[in-house]
Amino acid sequence: FRYYGVDRCVFNSSELNDIEFIRSQFYNKLEFARFSSSLGKFVGYTEWGVKQADYWNSQTSYLQAMKAQKETYCLHNIGIWYQNP
Repeated sequence: FRYYGVDRCVFNSSELNDIEFIRSQFYNKLEFARFSSSLGKFVGYTEWGVKQADYWNSQTSYLQAMKAQKETYCLHNIGIWYQNP
């Protein structure tokens, strides 16, 4: 059994409104929950994932931290990527 998470940034430009931060949570190669900065919340894809998403969405400080990742993680790294020829 293996649990892991994957963070990624989807973007068309270095403009903040063109960037989406996504955190996917997996268990045994099956994505059970995902945070999307476009939605601003977690969504569950399995019965357990729905319960986890509900819990994470109820944690205001955690949800705010996830929303901040778009600017903190994505915008910073995408800016570096666009600077390099």
